[in-house]
Amino acid sequence: MARVSQEHLDARRRQILDGAARCFARNGFHATSMQDVLKEVDLSAGAVYRYFSGKEELIAAIVTEVLGTLRGVYERAALESPPPLPDELVARTFAQLTRERPTVTDSGEWLFPRLMVQVWTETLRNDELSAVLSEGFAEVRAAWAKVVVRYQENGMMRDDVAPDAVARTLIATAQGLGVQYALFGGFSTEALQAGMRGLLSMREADDGTGNQSVKSG
Repeated sequence: MARVSQEHLDARRRQILDGAARCFARNGFHATSMQDVLKEVDLSAGAVYRYFSGKEELIAAIVTEVLGTLRGVYERAALESPPPLPDELVARTFAQLTRERPTVTDSGEWLFPRLMVQVWTETLRNDELSAVLSEGFAEVRAAWAKVVVRYQENGMMRDDVAPDAVARTLIATAQGLGVQYALFGGFSTEALQAGMRGLLSMREADDGTGNQSVKSG
């Protein structure tokens, strides 16, 4: 019997994960059966179960891959000098995800944000998936914090702000944009960047004396 190459095995695994992701995004995790996945990828049960024991393993693998992609974007950004500003970095994040998860509906809607919401919903009731997501989120947050440290080292941000606090806030911005996309439809990268640049440009209001007012704490 001829040996199956690793390239073939990887491609088959990719085929299964992408097909499962499409099913979960369209129909939800619980409404999707393994039979739906088999039909989507046009493979036999034996071919699929060789790689994954069921839906739980499939969704855990998808989550692990996506979080690894996000971590990689931010770790690479932390190596740049100077590091990209948040508006550019969030735009890069969405661009990378659209390259790796390009599936759209018949109407042209990007499916990944819907998948993201489905994963979060399942996490609330699935302890094993929750553990996978929590570990991956901690790694993504740490990678974002490295970028924040580089902002501070380059004089781009105050150094009295905790990097983790900034990282959490920027991640929340990206997550919120994903939810908006899933619920209300798409937005352009240009609009996203313009909005973030507007927020980053804010200053304290002038107190009428030519000086910026200082809030009491």
